[in-house]
Amino acid sequence: MNQNSGLMKTAVVAVISALIGGGVAYTGLSKFGPTANVSTTAQTPTKSGTTKISNVKVNSSSQTTTAFSKVKTAVVSVVNLQKQAESSGDLSALFGSSDSDSSSTTSGSSSSSDLEESSEGSGLIYEKKDGKSYIVTNNHVVADSDKLEVILSDGTKLEASLVGTDAVSDLAVLKIDGSKVTKTATFGDSDSIKAGESVLAIGSPLGSEYATSVTQGIISAKKRTIDVTDETTGQATGQATVIQTDTAINPGNSGGPLVNMAGQVVGINSMKLASNGDTTVEGMGFAIPSNEVVKIINQLVENGKVVRPALGISVIDLTNISSTQQSSILKLPTSVKSGVVVASVTNSSVAKKAGLSKYDVIVGLGGKTVTSVADLHTILYSYNMNSTVEIQYYHNGSLKKTTVKLTQSASTDSSSTTTK
Repeated sequence: MNQNSGLMKTAVVAVISALIGGGVAYTGLSKFGPTANVSTTAQTPTKSGTTKISNVKVNSSSQTTTAFSKVKTAVVSVVNLQKQAESSGDLSALFGSSDSDSSSTTSGSSSSSDLEESSEGSGLIYEKKDGKSYIVTNNHVVADSDKLEVILSDGTKLEASLVGTDAVSDLAVLKIDGSKVTKTATFGDSDSIKAGESVLAIGSPLGSEYATSVTQGIISAKKRTIDVTDETTGQATGQATVIQTDTAINPGNSGGPLVNMAGQVVGINSMKLASNGDTTVEGMGFAIPSNEVVKIINQLVENGKVVRPALGISVIDLTNISSTQQSSILKLPTSVKSGVVVASVTNSSVAKKAGLSKYDVIVGLGGKTVTSVADLHTILYSYNMNSTVEIQYYHNGSLKKTTVKLTQSASTDSSSTTTK
C-alpha cells in the first residue's frame, strides 16, 4: 500500500509538472525504465520583450508626399515592342522551308513575326479628351517600335498608338483609350524655377518592375546648354537648353516627369550623364523644360510633326576635315579654324537659290558666329518660318555674304539630322 501510494503521488506530480511546463524529473520513475532526453535541471520561464512601436507621426515631408500624390497616377510605363530576327539556330536556314513550314509561318508561329520587348521607359498622361488620353514621352523610348504598350499605375496594360515624334527635341506623343484613365498631370512654368529648389523625379527605373518610383533632389541649374549628338555618327547635331538636376534618374526614367513641390510638371526627364571617360559622374540628370515640352507636343498633336526652318543642305564640322584638305580642296585661309562644310545642296532649296554650293564653309548665320553643326542648328531653329537671314561663308577661299528666306523642314526623319 505504501509503495503504491508513493507511486501514485509520483505519477500525479509528473502529470502536473508536464501541464505547467516544468523541467523537473523524478528518479522514482526510473523503476519503469530509462527516460531519454529528460532535463535534470530546473528552467526559469523567460519574460516577454517590452519593445513598442512609437505612435509619433512625422509631417516634415508632407509637401513632398502631397506633390507626389498629385502626379503619381498620371505616370505610366511605356513598353517598346519590336520584331525579332529569326534565330541563327533555325534549321530552315540550313535546309530551306517545306510546304508545312510555309503554312506554319502563315499561321503566325514563325519567330520572325513575333514581337518582343526591346526596351522600357516612362511617360506622363497630360490630357484626356474625346475618350482618348494623351501621353508625352521621349522619342528614343519609342524609336523603331513595331508596337507600343502602356502600363498604367494600377497595372492595367493598354495598346498605344503613335501621334507624332520629334527627334530634335527627343519628344513623342502617344494616344490610348481614356476609359481607364483617372488622373492627368498639369504643367508648371519652367521659366519660374530656381536653382536649389526641391524637385521629384517619377518613373520606372530599370523597367515596369519598379514603376512609379520617386526620387528627390534639387534644381542644380535652371538652364544648361548641352550638345545633342547623332547616335550613328557621334557628331554633335545641335544644342539643347535643359534643366540640370541631381535627382536620381536611371535608365527607364526617360520620359517621366520632373515635378516641383506644388505637384506641377516642370520638365520631362530625357537623359543622364553617367560617365565621362574613366570618371564616374553622379547626380547629373537632365530634363526638357516644360515650356519647351508644351510647345512641341501641341504641334505633334496638331500636325503629327514639328516644322522648323531649313536651308536644304547637309553639313559636317570643319574640324573633321584634315588641314591638307582644308587647304587643297576648300582653299581656306589658315586663319579660319572653325565652321561647317557644305557636303551637299538639295536642288531647288533656298541655299541653292542663294548661291551656296558643295565645299562652301559657313562661318556665320544671322550675325552670329557658326563654329560647329550644333551652332548652325541652334541658331537656325531660333528663327520663325519665312524669316530672312544672312549667311556668311567662304567660297574658294573668299568670304561672301548672301541672304535666304527660310522654308520649312518637317522633323519626320531622324536619320537626316545633319540635313538642314
